[in-house]
Amino acid sequence: MPLHGERVAKSCRTKVRTADQLCRKELDFFKAVLAQESDVTVACTQEAPLFAEVAEDLGYAGRLTFANVREQAGWSAEAAQAGPKTAALLAAAAEEMPPIHAVTLESKGVALIYGCDEVAIDVARRLAASLDVTVLLSRPGEVTPPHTTDFPVVKGTISAARGHLGAFALDVDDYALPSPSSRRHYLWQAPRNGASSTSDIVIDLSGGVPLFPAPEQRPGYLRADPRDAAAVERLIGEAGGLTGTFDKPRYITFTADLCAHSRSKITGCTRCLDLCPTGAIVPDGDHVAIDPAICAGCGQCAAACPTGAAAYALPPVDALLRRLRALLTTYAAAGGTGGVVLLHDGEHGTALIDALARFGAGLPAHVLPLQVNEITQAGPEVFASAIAYGAAGVAVLGRAKPRHDLLGLSRTLDTVRTIVSALGYGDDIVRLIETDDPDALAAGIARPFAGKAGAKPSTFLPMGTKRGLLEFAFRELHAAAPAPVDRIALDKGAPFGKADVNAEACTLCLACVSACPTAALSDNPDQPMLRFTESLCVQCGLCEQTCPEDAIALVPQLDFVAWREPKRVVKEEEPFHCTSCGKPFGTRSTIERIAAKLEGHWMFSGANAARREALFMCEDCRVERVVNESFDPYGAPARPQVRTAEDYSPAATSPAAKPGKDGLN
Repeated sequence: MPLHGERVAKSCRTKVRTADQLCRKELDFFKAVLAQESDVTVACTQEAPLFAEVAEDLGYAGRLTFANVREQAGWSAEAAQAGPKTAALLAAAAEEMPPIHAVTLESKGVALIYGCDEVAIDVARRLAASLDVTVLLSRPGEVTPPHTTDFPVVKGTISAARGHLGAFALDVDDYALPSPSSRRHYLWQAPRNGASSTSDIVIDLSGGVPLFPAPEQRPGYLRADPRDAAAVERLIGEAGGLTGTFDKPRYITFTADLCAHSRSKITGCTRCLDLCPTGAIVPDGDHVAIDPAICAGCGQCAAACPTGAAAYALPPVDALLRRLRALLTTYAAAGGTGGVVLLHDGEHGTALIDALARFGAGLPAHVLPLQVNEITQAGPEVFASAIAYGAAGVAVLGRAKPRHDLLGLSRTLDTVRTIVSALGYGDDIVRLIETDDPDALAAGIARPFAGKAGAKPSTFLPMGTKRGLLEFAFRELHAAAPAPVDRIALDKGAPFGKADVNAEACTLCLACVSACPTAALSDNPDQPMLRFTESLCVQCGLCEQTCPEDAIALVPQLDFVAWREPKRVVKEEEPFHCTSCGKPFGTRSTIERIAAKLEGHWMFSGANAARREALFMCEDCRVERVVNESFDPYGAPARPQVRTAEDYSPAATSPAAKPGKDGLN
């Protein structure tokens, strides 16, 4: 396996030391390096535990990172040409990642075992020594009671389930206690609906529909087919260890002020709600709420969130883009061309790449693997940045049978394909490879990417929030495009677009300004005016639904010219000045429209004609005028007499019922 030490040193601009057996006979050399350097990257992951242990024993206070250049570059049929790739992998690994924040879950071992026959009772008997168990039998048949009551056994069917490890809440119907005199089989007392139960762990042996969406990703919820003895055994082993305090990563950071879900009880953006596979996201007033204890970390909410209210934290998007930047810019600096980024996760993708390296030809020298926590965390900004940095293509490695729906990722890829194709990069520059077979991975990578690189790839340093990076990445993609265009039409649901305002229908009520969560629509405090900033529009639809005149329509698009203009004036009018004090209020068109609609109304005609002047006054002068006019509130003309069914009866319409000349019947 060639090490390419000189090329790595030149392109990474750092000290590079090579060894043959760093983890064995040359371990003292590794110790000497630790004594000299504050940041050390070791190009080996197989012996990472040994190196970490040695560093800890020596009290090393610097930053120690690892890069896998063996399976990802060295074990390859193209290892001799993998110098640029080796340098890129080391540079990317050296990028510092922020610390991981954890969510703490506490379980006291209170377990509810949900089943329908003796299997549930047998599992409870085996777990009773380590857990505080209760058995809930749903529609049981003839179940023989145990000889002694070592744990409660009750009857009932779970109608609703909420919660997570340490905090489950269940609604139970048909709840009943067993009769103490049960002999051959359980006899049950009178059942009732609406019972509730809480537990730390839920063990589902009912064999029916799961109690939760994405059940395998709900912490504390264990489920097995009661007919599968091996699965039941695995469940028992797993359940026995679910007592104590557990930490899980906090995958999502959420900023409620940026959320565009709702305003004034009008629903706008629901992207995250539509995509969450575990039900961890629920509406919560004007924004949504994300339960970090339930969140399984797929990241689809963060990838789809147009405002950046939901942002992935493992790692944050700016840190991930810095690693992507180091990968591609170092590869180019080392002389690499036609680099293709391969996004993969650690559990599935790393194992597949390892198998291809050990038993196949390995990854080609131009394929640059980049590990992420979940492939579905990648939003449009990741793909746009990769292509702007000069990638000839981006491949995403997924499972043949995904653990959850990839709808969010599919929408992201479709949006990116539309944009990069319109900018001249090509039609096949991003692709999804779904396989569990290393040979299929090799075939998917070997198929050439029909794309064109930009004339001058970008080198921008990613900094800032999700929305800012999203916007900046597409600006850089446009700047480096082979055939840039100013405007690209997108499909509905895209995170970019225009709020098209019908100026003739708009009354400048500015309800849309109050509803807009991103300030894309804004007013002018000095003059009746509606302005629009297209780069801030996230197509949430709140303005469209809030407008009382139906004067707004959403147009999904990417308009780079509009992005360069800070604010466009959509409509403006001269303010109408109070005819009494001269104070500006409202707009002339609005006041004149109101006056026209009230023309001829009894309150402003006849004896009350002078009151019409109040319509052209500000709120203060109007009140004063009304008070001084001694207006008679009872001066309205008589209303038409109320007619009833009796007025249409035969007796009421007969000649005898008609009044005479004297007005009497």
